[in-house]
Formats: sequence, structure tokens, C-alpha cells
Amino acid sequence: MATRNANRRRPSAADGPVKTPMRKPVFVNVEQLTPGTSGHNLTVKVLNSTTVLEKKPRNTTSSLTGFRRPPLNTRIAECLVGDETGTILFTARNEQVDVMKPETTVILRNAKIDMFKGSMRLGVDKWGRIEETKPADFTVKEDNNLSLVEYELVSVEE
Repeated sequence: MATRNANRRRPSAADGPVKTPMRKPVFVNVEQLTPGTSGHNLTVKVLNSTTVLEKKPRNTTSSLTGFRRPPLNTRIAECLVGDETGTILFTARNEQVDVMKPETTVILRNAKIDMFKGSMRLGVDKWGRIEETKPADFTVKEDNNLSLVEYELVSVEE
């Protein structure tokens, strides 16, 4: 007696890659960000951008192999970004500095929270993405800056 499941064939590697449907991104507000979290998707306006570091490459070669690394400029800028719930400092690195211009609206995908001197900084690493988008219609709540809140690491004794 044949069962229903006997007639069904399981997908194998020979059938090709199995496409799983991509899930829709979940967007959060700035006030929902907490220390040590990652994977955030946000739509924010850039309020201002301040260059913190602009370093020219050194002209060095390795004495062992003679291999010369391509020269890379290192640029870091701190940008104040926000939405209708609050603001936070965003650390832009290298090519990201060009995208983060004041008065632009950007979508940050897979953003993470870094801690710097006890306060939160938003950042996007190589696994994330920054895209410029059409201007948003919200007004930024500038009096709720999450980067001004200082956190302290407390050890718990049991």
C-alpha cells in the first residue's frame, strides 16, 4: 500500500539551489536602539557631519616580499542623524563619508550600536548598506540625543 508521502520527492543538490523567499526588513526608530545590539534598519535624516580623521596613506613596501599595498585614505566623520523619535551620532568611514551629507535622507541597513567612551554610536560595517533615498516628510526630534546618555558597565555579584 503506497502512502501519500512516498510519491513526493525531496529536493536534492542536483535540482539546483533552493530559493527561499527573502523576508521584509523591519525598520526601527532611533529611540528603540539599545547598547550592544545589531541588525537595525533605519530611515534617518543627516543633520550635520563633522570630519574627525583624514589620514593620507603611508608610502611603504614590505621588505620581505616587495609587495606594495594599494594606498588607501582613511576618513572618519561623525554625523548627527535622527528621525521623529530622537537623534544619535553615526560614525561614517571612508566611502560612507561621501553619502552622509547634511540635509539628506538615508536608509541604514544592518546597522549596529558601538560603544565609545560609555556612549552609543551607530555604525554600518562591511555587511551593512547605506542608501540615499527621497527626502523624508518627518521632522527630527533634536532634544532626544541618545549619544549623550552615558552608560556604565556594572558587574553583578551573586
